[in-house]
Amino acid sequence: MIIVDNPNNIRISQDGDIELLNKYKNVMEEIVESLVTVHTLGPDFQVFCRCEKCRMDIIALSLNALPTHYVTTEEGRQTVFEQLNNEENRRWINKRIVSSIYLVGKYPKH
Repeated sequence: MIIVDNPNNIRISQDGDIELLNKYKNVMEEIVESLVTVHTLGPDFQVFCRCEKCRMDIIALSLNALPTHYVTTEEGRQTVFEQLNNEENRRWINKRIVSSIYLVGKYPKH
């Protein structure tokens, strides 16, 4: 599984300069949001609720179980993203996400 690198917090100038719109960004948050989307839309978790509340709870619970990786530049974001986007790290991150999916599925807050 490959993580889609589609940040929503960058601006590209006419000169091609890349700028983060926020002053800092948690790269782990980008990765978890992408992986949660892949999991919840995939065939393995069709029996679980896919409402926005449950999705946000899964993301929040997963992020609480994972270390933060804050960066302040686009170059830093790309470096950390590349470090985290390998098979071993995705497997480690996915374990926390799957645990969160089951926990939220068992105890939904709606």
